[in-house]
Amino acid sequence: MKLGAIGVFADNMEVMVRFYREVIGLDLQWDGGPFTGVQLDNGMFFNLCERSLMDPDRKFSYTRGINGMTQVTFGVDHPSEVDAEFARVVAGGAVPVFPPKTEDYGLRTSFVADPEGNLLEICAAV
Repeated sequence: MKLGAIGVFADNMEVMVRFYREVIGLDLQWDGGPFTGVQLDNGMFFNLCERSLMDPDRKFSYTRGINGMTQVTFGVDHPSEVDAEFARVVAGGAVPVFPPKTEDYGLRTSFVADPEGNLLEICAAV
């Protein structure tokens, strides 16, 4: 098996599509329905799906606040870009979680949360 897609469930598709399109910069084409996705340059898909479509019987549990169960990582080319992108996405509505920091294992990394509390990492190799 190989990883083919990352999917994020959403309560409010309009807010989430706007965030991932306008702030993160993904080319999401959305018709107002309960699902949208985009194929990334590396061949993987990033999908947003309304929770009620995937979980109509409400069998899943959902965290409130910042969801520490998973993360989606966005890489940038240079360590200095981590700081700039962190500031840019926070200005665009992301919630700051961990400010940029250079880790001993060779990454400059930071974390924010999207409007529904999903963790997003912004990082670059040092």
